[in-house]
Amino acid sequence: MLGKWLKAGVVDGETLFYPEKGTPQGGVISPLLANIFLHHVLDEWFVRDVQPRMSGRCFLIRFADDFVMGFESERDARRVMDVLPKRFGRFGLAIHPEKTKLVRFSKPSPRVRSAKWNGTFDFLGFTHLWAKSRKGYWVIKWKTMRKRLCRFIKTIWQWCRINRHHSLKEQHETLCVKLRGYYQYYGVRHNSRALQVVLHEVRRAWKYWLSRRSNADRMNWKSFFRIMDEQMPLPRPRIIHYI
Repeated sequence: MLGKWLKAGVVDGETLFYPEKGTPQGGVISPLLANIFLHHVLDEWFVRDVQPRMSGRCFLIRFADDFVMGFESERDARRVMDVLPKRFGRFGLAIHPEKTKLVRFSKPSPRVRSAKWNGTFDFLGFTHLWAKSRKGYWVIKWKTMRKRLCRFIKTIWQWCRINRHHSLKEQHETLCVKLRGYYQYYGVRHNSRALQVVLHEVRRAWKYWLSRRSNADRMNWKSFFRIMDEQMPLPRPRIIHYI
């Protein structure tokens, strides 16, 4: 059964291809195998061998095959960074050469007005960065990764183009489900601007392709907003997770 899972094809858009290495991207077996392998390769090794040898505090956060390590000392971080590829190589695994990097991520000095000198990192669809709160304190903020944001908007435009001849009720119901699902995941504190961008782009895409259902009657923005406000309003952004 594992062999069948590993050989299963992957659909990317409208294309079906069969990967020659690793687990299928997006396959149901991928997170399961990641947890089985990495619990021994990474989790137990980090607690048993890494933490006792560090001079400062450190932590590990892992979700399936994505993980972040935090170190209080830069020297400790560089030591683990050197050993990590060797540890994975012992079990026939490899670290992604582009996604794996060493980032300085610490609270900026009170005398620093900008956090540009401080790095950012992406994890589980969010970009983590230091920024000032409304009260003037340095806090960690989260925003949707640019790649994920562009991918969702592109998917919405494609969906509206393909389904533009369906009834307005069917289109409205599906778009509401898509937006609610997006808000459920990306509706975190400090990410309201990205949620507003998503809602704006969904409105643009829906109006654009509805106006091209017929050359005889093009829909203008006034007619579109009348339909949205009176009959088929789209769900507005919500902050659901206060991390």
